[in-house]
Amino acid sequence: MDYGFVRVAAITPDMRVADVEFNTEEILKCIDSAVENETRLAVFPELCITGYTCSDLFLQSVMLKEARLAVGKIAHYIIDKNIVVIVGLPMMNDGKLYNAAAVLYNGRVLGIVPKTNIPNYSEFYEARHFTRGFQKVRDIEFNGDTVPFGTNIIFDCENVENMKIAVEICEDLWVPLPPSVSHTIAGATIVANLSAGDETVCKDVYRKGLVSGQSAKLICGYIYAAAGEGESTTDMVFSGHNLICENGSLMAESTRFINQSIFADIDVDKLVAERRRMNTYPDNMSGVSEGSIQVSSVCDYRVVKFSIKNERDEDSLLRNIDNAPFVPSNADEREKRCDEILTLQAMGLKKRLVHTHAQTAVVGISGGLDSTLALLVTVKAFDFLKKDRKEIIAVTMPGFGTTDRTYTNAVTLIQKLGASFREISIADAVNKHFEDIGHDKNIKDVTYENAQARQRTYLLMDIANETNGMVIGTGDMSELALGWATYNGDHMSMYGVNASVPKTLVRHLVQYYADTCGEDVLKKVLYDVLATPVSPELLPPEKDGTIAQKTEDLVGPYELHDFFLYNVLRFGFEPAKIYYMSVKAFEQIYDKKTILKWLKVFYRRFFSQQFKRSCIPDGVKVGSVTVSPRGDLRMPSDGCAALWLKQLENISAE
Repeated sequence: MDYGFVRVAAITPDMRVADVEFNTEEILKCIDSAVENETRLAVFPELCITGYTCSDLFLQSVMLKEARLAVGKIAHYIIDKNIVVIVGLPMMNDGKLYNAAAVLYNGRVLGIVPKTNIPNYSEFYEARHFTRGFQKVRDIEFNGDTVPFGTNIIFDCENVENMKIAVEICEDLWVPLPPSVSHTIAGATIVANLSAGDETVCKDVYRKGLVSGQSAKLICGYIYAAAGEGESTTDMVFSGHNLICENGSLMAESTRFINQSIFADIDVDKLVAERRRMNTYPDNMSGVSEGSIQVSSVCDYRVVKFSIKNERDEDSLLRNIDNAPFVPSNADEREKRCDEILTLQAMGLKKRLVHTHAQTAVVGISGGLDSTLALLVTVKAFDFLKKDRKEIIAVTMPGFGTTDRTYTNAVTLIQKLGASFREISIADAVNKHFEDIGHDKNIKDVTYENAQARQRTYLLMDIANETNGMVIGTGDMSELALGWATYNGDHMSMYGVNASVPKTLVRHLVQYYADTCGEDVLKKVLYDVLATPVSPELLPPEKDGTIAQKTEDLVGPYELHDFFLYNVLRFGFEPAKIYYMSVKAFEQIYDKKTILKWLKVFYRRFFSQQFKRSCIPDGVKVGSVTVSPRGDLRMPSDGCAALWLKQLENISAE
């Protein structure tokens, strides 16, 4: 499978002004390099066959003729090279001269796209030579073949799903309503821009923002190939500032003032998934008017089909796959994100406390990560409200699996944060419950475990009633995704502050609080909480007093499950693609068999445990993904995982 990754290139070749033969040979050399890099789409600069700075030489017939022949030569050169090449040339048609882009594949000119917006201000005077392009596509004769000519062409790869290419040229991007708006609404996922913008002070910053922003607004891959050294410096300097962006992310960037080729793998499946998710992304079948400007309708487009082989070595992916998609890798950005998330959580709780006139907040504290974060958020909310932290009732409820380590950490944490401390042992009550239902307490099964979780929730709810308070939920999004919660036990609360926070992010939030709290004892206990294995502590400790029940041994590593969850919910990727991406992202951490094993577990649990997510309490959304039935995930509780698991059964992890 190609998994939706299409390798593209933005290339600035060496060139000489008006030397068509030299420029063509340099373009061919660059194509060879691109083919060696398994590139499927190579984009060259505006007017690269002649040079952008030819000025009145564009009116010379000999150069125009040679440029046309050069296109034919390039097209013939790429026969059987499995690459689409887009080059710029000046082209005559019906007595008019156009600044055009020729899209070439396997010996054919698939189509020619004229520049729509012809700049004639400041250092630009293109209107002296070129005629404005037109949207409506017509067939013309080009080098003896019939070729579609016009702005509104989509080049659709038949055997690489979602690889749909459109073209605009330089200034087309810099106007209020670029042609790429219509192109992407019509289905294009990749926009190629052949450019020859000159370089001035700080223009690179604006250019980068413009290209990145356009790719984000249109949810597309955007390839910006710029003219560079070799153009005339009579009045301008060209830097060859090439850019490849995908949905707002910069995938590759060239060094300015050095003619370079840059490469990136654009995930066209991801782009389509984002558009599918956003119902506000236009479905433009009839055209959209904006004042006097008309956005073309899908019906106005010519679709040109071609086929390309997109197979390549699976180890050659030219993009980083972040194995922690919920956690920024940059330390400064991560700290900023943590501070913002803690504030979002606290503001959500603050509003709910005010609205319900709650006098207290009741939190069950185990000494584990999730309850620690819930208490930290509650403290922050009370500080926002200028309420006494003593009105936070932090309850430890030691049971059969509580260790000295977690108990001590829980008590110290409560004391250092200034909350009111209560301790209620649940052992006697749970044993009495076992007697009532006739359960042998020596049988340590799911009844043995869940009775403890429900007893704790029962106590917290009653304490909240007694103190005119609200029970604050501690469970995180990773646990909800896997159904790793006792139904009507820790599954339930009155407000779930951690409901949209995945486990991998919980760790960083607690660490950030520890690093910024300014209190040594509190920092020490928080770091020990971070070092404690994740566990519900529902089974008796080992003989040495350590935790016996480690969650990640039972359901799998949370860093894997969070990666799966993000790509399942955000993009709806196929299991095979998620497996491939997981192998790439965790190649230094887990082997293929381990990843495949836990991916199967994820799908089984994700589907079978939806009934728990269907009735979870309210909780603030802090990131791009949640499992709330009122938010991002409206899923039937009886949905079947068979299709997803079937695809995984066909994967070999050897």
